[in-house]
Order: sequence, then C-alpha cells, then structure tokens
Amino acid sequence: MFGEAIAGVALDGEVAFAAYAPSEFRIKWTTLDWEADEAYKLRRAVFCIEQGIFVGDDRDDIDRHAQQLVAVSCVAGMPEQVVGTVRIHRDERGPHQWFGSRLAVHAAFRRHGKIGATLIRLAVSSAHALGCETFLAHVQSQNVPLFRALHWDALAEESLLGRPHHLMQAQLDRYPPCVTPLSGFVTRVQHVATPARSVA
Repeated sequence: MFGEAIAGVALDGEVAFAAYAPSEFRIKWTTLDWEADEAYKLRRAVFCIEQGIFVGDDRDDIDRHAQQLVAVSCVAGMPEQVVGTVRIHRDERGPHQWFGSRLAVHAAFRRHGKIGATLIRLAVSSAHALGCETFLAHVQSQNVPLFRALHWDALAEESLLGRPHHLMQAQLDRYPPCVTPLSGFVTRVQHVATPARSVA
C-alpha cells in the first residue's frame, strides 16, 4: 500500500509532485481475505492503540457470526486499502433485532467522503433487507451527534468498558433495504485544489 502517488509534470525545468488521494471509496460487505485482515488491523489500531479500550486485540465471540463491512479506498477504480469498518449481527434474543458495533475509520480518512456515515447507512440498510425490524448500537457518547444527524434516536445512557455510551436505535424508515451489499455503495471524493509542491 502506498502513501503518495507522484505525478511528474515538467514546469520550467521542475517536477511537480501531487499528493496522493483516492478517487473514491467503496463501502461493501467484506468478501476477500485481505479486506478482513486489514479491517481487523484497523480495529486494533483504533480500539487498542488509539483509544486504549482493549489490550492486544478487540475480537470477541460476536465476530464468529457477525457480518463485517469495509470501506475501501480506490485509485483509478482499483482497491487500495481498507480505511473503515463496522460489523453487524442479529441479536441472540430475536432474529428481527440487529446490532451494529466496532465502527472504526482510519485517522487519516476521518474527513474524507463521509466514510463513517456511509458505513452506517449500508450496515442498517443491508440488515433491513434481511428482515431487521429493530437496529441498535451502543454508541460512544462523543459520536451521538453524528448518529442523531443520521436519524438515530437515543434510548438510554450507559457505561460500557469504562466509557460513557448511549444505546441508540436507527429510524428504519430512513434506511431503505439494500439487497446488493456485496457491491455496496460508492462515495466520490471531492478534491480541493491545492498548489503542488515542486522540487528543483
């Protein structure tokens, strides 16, 4: 995986370098081994290293039956790296109640292309297509405003893993069923023009 792409353009004897940026993000159900591997690495980076919620690994028994989703950055239509992930699963108390958890977006991509919002959209919409009637999540309190903006209702305040959370429920009528989660959604990147740095 590369960190920047070089675009060599001759300008008065100099070469201009353009910063690497993906052209789009594909949000989809995980279908390939490398996607799953990178999603787990991203979860460890966010929940173990950055936030310090878990030690070593955040995987649990839910991962055995959960469906993992990924956001994959693409360059010229080709997949480049996993930059976001979330998982969904049926609640053991009933087949029509689902939960979403382990929503994580790479720190370098948190302001690119609404990745987190699109992961949430596919998570709820794909579960809706599978018969979900209630979709819930234990949301870290600092993320409640995002979920409210995405048409979620707060049901209760709670403490999980030593952190303040809210139990929240998606308004399913705002999430039409998605029957093609393997291909998922594509969100385009709107680049802001910046001067290229040049090297003599």
